[in-house]
Amino acid sequence: MQPYTVVGDAISASLTGTKGDATHGRALVVERSSTCILCHSGPFPEQAFQGDLAPNLSGSGGRWSEGQLRLRLVDAAHLNAATIMPSYYRVDGLTRVGASWRGKPILSAEQIEDVVAYLMTLKN
Repeated sequence: MQPYTVVGDAISASLTGTKGDATHGRALVVERSSTCILCHSGPFPEQAFQGDLAPNLSGSGGRWSEGQLRLRLVDAAHLNAATIMPSYYRVDGLTRVGASWRGKPILSAEQIEDVVAYLMTLKN
């Protein structure tokens, strides 16, 4: 895992040192195994069943900065200890983790950056 620094409500530096691939990020968001659309809805007309437990992802890039989105993906609990959103790039201090996920993040640093890149395209 790559080290990162939280400043305020954001992780301003890319986890990989480069921008992510927005096309790959979109594919990750709409893939059910990533869990994004289990809770979120958004501009994904090919997905008939989308979640309604969390904010609609439409306009994410207009509501939050890259760094704010990155922190929400890496460790949403840093902002809200009671959140239901998984910490996609955190392994320490978690108590209810399935055996196959213990000690490893849900998404890689590259995947986090890809999702951030995609969400930043959603301005409206």
